[in-house]
Amino acid sequence: MKIRLSAIVLGVTFVASNAQAQMLQPGLWEMTTSNMQVDGNAMPDMQIMLAQLKLLAPEQRALMEQMLAKQGITVGDQGIRSCLTPAQVKSDDIPLQDPQSGCTQKITARNGKVWNFQFSCPRASGSGQAQFLSDREFLTKVSGTFNASGTPQKGSMNTRAVWLGANCGTVKPRS
Repeated sequence: MKIRLSAIVLGVTFVASNAQAQMLQPGLWEMTTSNMQVDGNAMPDMQIMLAQLKLLAPEQRALMEQMLAKQGITVGDQGIRSCLTPAQVKSDDIPLQDPQSGCTQKITARNGKVWNFQFSCPRASGSGQAQFLSDREFLTKVSGTFNASGTPQKGSMNTRAVWLGANCGTVKPRS
């Protein structure tokens, strides 16, 4: 479970951090994954993993949620949630990933509302494509290799990000 959740968090943060600031609304965003595969094996979608998280002992669940919160991520109803401030949306750098992660992103091509990108982290690297459907929704496809368990693995997944509203509530924005 920890490896799967780490892979989801890793992929979603890379995908979301490549979204063009001017194309998105500030506020609360929820990201769900689908079609996740590791070494050619299908993995459970985000909703199944969230249901598994709810089955953990209260102490274990609190620990997992604490770990995610340190990365600026909150578990939502359908996926993970992040908050973008108006200032972050106006900038060219949307900080949805941990600033101390050592990760870098590069947009390699922009064709209207479809962008290709590459990412590199100490324990992951790969490429993907983001398709902006509106300023309140975008889709991504990511593939690459990651090393969450000490052994390099190939993975891929799709992500859907949906704007939930201008008010982030208790979800704190990344600084």
